[in-house]
Amino acid sequence: MAFLFKRNPKTPPELVRALNEQVVKIDTTSDKRKIQDEISRYLSSIKIILHGDEDNDPQPDQIAQLAHEVYQTDVLYYLISNLQHLEFDSRKDVATLFTTLLRRQIGSRSPTVDYLVSKPNIINLLLKGPEVPDVCLITGGILRDCLKIETLTNVVLHDPIIWKYFEFSQRGTFENMTDSFQTLNDTFTIHKKLVADWFNLYSTEFILHLNKLIASTNYVTKRQSIKLLSLLILTRQNNRFMLEYVTNPENLKLIMISLSDKSKNLQLESFNVFKVFVANPKKTKSVLDILIKNREKLLLFLENFNFNEKKDDSNFHDEKEFVIQQIEDLPRIVSSSSAVNLANSGTVNSN
Repeated sequence: MAFLFKRNPKTPPELVRALNEQVVKIDTTSDKRKIQDEISRYLSSIKIILHGDEDNDPQPDQIAQLAHEVYQTDVLYYLISNLQHLEFDSRKDVATLFTTLLRRQIGSRSPTVDYLVSKPNIINLLLKGPEVPDVCLITGGILRDCLKIETLTNVVLHDPIIWKYFEFSQRGTFENMTDSFQTLNDTFTIHKKLVADWFNLYSTEFILHLNKLIASTNYVTKRQSIKLLSLLILTRQNNRFMLEYVTNPENLKLIMISLSDKSKNLQLESFNVFKVFVANPKKTKSVLDILIKNREKLLLFLENFNFNEKKDDSNFHDEKEFVIQQIEDLPRIVSSSSAVNLANSGTVNSN
């Protein structure tokens, strides 16, 4: 194999050890540029081992040697913890190294997955990526590759840092906020059974955090959050989570406020949640009171609730007619003592 170090070719284990030696001292060296250049060269050579070049194809035995040394030296931990000190291209090479090893399999085994499960501090470092804005997009991309694997998603779900992603999704640059929310979304939507079991323990806390995002003044945050809520509520495995959400009148008020937003897109996302409140055959009295109190306003709103892009969507029209019929069937008058006036939470309108 044609290594970049033609005068001093190194074996894969030697390359990994040399890389690790440079990485662990980059934060304390007085000549950071020299160390950065060394790291860049080592990473480039490692990338050739993993993916080959125009003259050579990757060799499985060399990849196996490299992977073994990566696990032995914990170089992934040191690379991620010092990512902000590396040059931009080196950061991308770290992502390539990480994700390539992540996909590597030996029969039915995934050695890197097993390694990461035994080293949850590496996943923890990735989760802390948004705390370092310069590397957020790199760590976010690596983390979402990890989230494709159920055992690693389980590690993420049980790391307390995951709760910070509700904050990360509302601060920093637009790109970093969007990246953090995508990680949050993937965490809770890919492995449905795993997440459903997690909701059995943490659904109430999750709802409180998600509702704060839905109440955000940031349009993108608000829309993404309601869309995530809709996905979760309509997932069959999340039946218990769905029932907890749609039996709470405060949640209904929040969704009705969003339903009355001037943005048509936000109205549509909110409708996908609102219809579940209406369709629930076992509505709580407090939820029913809100719907009854606002019966006429809701009917007026829904009659004018149309979208050009949905004009040929039979499912949308069927759902809309169903919701209208359910609301029309509500009593017209309730006593003031049992009614909950939506004016406390916003007014539904058709604008």
